[in-house]
Amino acid sequence: MKNSIISIFGFACVLACVSSSYAQTIAISWVEIAGTKIIVHYDLESANPNHEFTINLFSSKDNFSAPLTKVTGDVGNEIKPGKDKKIVWDVVSELGNYRGDLELEVRGKLYTPFMKLSGFDTSIKYKRGKSYPLVWTSGNMGGQIDIEIYDGQTRVHSDRGVPNTGKFEWVIPGNVKPGNNYRLKFTDTRNREEVIFTQPFRIVPKTPTPVKLLGGLALVGGAAFVLSAKGGGSSGPSGPGSLPGPPDPPN
Repeated sequence: MKNSIISIFGFACVLACVSSSYAQTIAISWVEIAGTKIIVHYDLESANPNHEFTINLFSSKDNFSAPLTKVTGDVGNEIKPGKDKKIVWDVVSELGNYRGDLELEVRGKLYTPFMKLSGFDTSIKYKRGKSYPLVWTSGNMGGQIDIEIYDGQTRVHSDRGVPNTGKFEWVIPGNVKPGNNYRLKFTDTRNREEVIFTQPFRIVPKTPTPVKLLGGLALVGGAAFVLSAKGGGSSGPSGPGSLPGPPDPPN
């Protein structure tokens, strides 16, 4: 199987440079054939080890015009620098019964997300009808984002065109049903493929049900007291602090 794959596909490893002034480079070191998959090994170097990058794999099949999609491993956003990074490409799923030579190219650029949420605690209970401050680092201060509430795969509320300034007073609508599978979705309105989801969190009623029941019982007790007092019989309250009864009629 390995020999037949090699006879169909030829490879030329192409050096691709990540832009710039930060002395960042990326280079394919070698290519491995594993059944119907191709594993591209590359090195990503940066003068700043804390930088993160967007990495994509391209092929000469379409003249390197669009990134390959059937890829896993050290590819996509938030890739940190390091040696022997790996991209696993499923050739058959991507190209089908393609025959001919291919060149591969790894491209990278500094990862600058449109926003990066900070301080959103998914462990607490969020109450419907209340507001909560959202804070994030903006990658595009002049842009706008959509902020949506999802219950599983269902969108239940959205705030459209929020300025991407790094802060927003988020109000949970009062009609949202309690549940523990909610997520926030942030979308860049200029590029709707740029999306960020939070981890699941819980939404609860603003006033817990037991408190409402206790309030109702207190009201019923008060009504019973008024009715008893108006009755004027022995069933009314007695003891210190009780109102005196009416005087006896004259003989």
